[in-house]
Amino acid sequence: MVWVWVKFILCILIIFFSGRAIARYGDIIARKSGLGGVWIGVVLLALVTSLPELFTGISAVTLVGAPDLTIGNLFGANSFNLLNLALLDIAYHNGSLLSAVSPTHRLTGWLSMVLVVVAAVSIFISSRFSALGIGWIGWYTPIIILLYLVFMWKILRSEQRQPSPQASDQRAEPDYGEIPLRRVCLYFAIAAAFIIGAGTWLAIIGDEIAAITGWGQSFVGSLLLGFTTTLPEITVSFAAMRMGAVDMAVANMIGSNLFNMTVIPIDDLLYLQGPILASVSESHLTTALVVILMTGIFIAGLHFRPKRFLRLSWCNLALIALFLLGAYFSYTLA
Repeated sequence: MVWVWVKFILCILIIFFSGRAIARYGDIIARKSGLGGVWIGVVLLALVTSLPELFTGISAVTLVGAPDLTIGNLFGANSFNLLNLALLDIAYHNGSLLSAVSPTHRLTGWLSMVLVVVAAVSIFISSRFSALGIGWIGWYTPIIILLYLVFMWKILRSEQRQPSPQASDQRAEPDYGEIPLRRVCLYFAIAAAFIIGAGTWLAIIGDEIAAITGWGQSFVGSLLLGFTTTLPEITVSFAAMRMGAVDMAVANMIGSNLFNMTVIPIDDLLYLQGPILASVSESHLTTALVVILMTGIFIAGLHFRPKRFLRLSWCNLALIALFLLGAYFSYTLA
């Protein structure tokens, strides 16, 4: 029992430090490309910081045969990312964080919500009509992939039309000109390899914890794995905020929520026993509903630009309350 938790903590440390490294080298590569902060956060940083979710999911369906772990992890990670946005807002010193970022995040939030709704509806339908599919692949897999590609294009176009409020800022940016790109790519690949290894190991540990504690795979996936696999997002976003790159900090969280839903088609392709969403518990619908509501609050916060009192606003308080409510129901329904 103790050894399982020792392995779990060790896995957390590997993901945490590898996540910091991959964020730094990913940021260097992104700056050399000249792309905008929102696009960098939504695509590049979201991709690299979501590697734990991706490889935890792959190992959960291929090595452990536990689809509930990966689906619970994905929805749980999304709820943790939205909770982290509330914590970012509380920690931000210059007023409300949502008042300082680009309007593009509102579009990203809506698109993220659409993908979660598609995934939730797919679980609801697949649990009742499991025969629907293309071979062993669910009918939803090509839909989610196509939507994600279209959404990335729309976000890029939107950022090009709506520059960030920070666009005129003269904040100092680190000089990475002396670092050879080849060396940066090598360090980036090494850090990514550690993330891949830890993500694979984490699914095995999560299955052990579920078996030992009796908590259930959906609960372990939604909370324990959801928290652990979002450590890179937490690390990157807080570091970006400290540098003054608030658009990158917020885009990393919401972009990760977008990318997490595309892990479902990848897992579906690798799960050879049939459509993956036909094999999971409907208790995930509760977590999905919480994520949808939390995303709606985030979008409302961007629209109304809430005022803070003692660094608290109705927006971050509502996000925290919804997260705790979702955690309670995830435990009771596990």
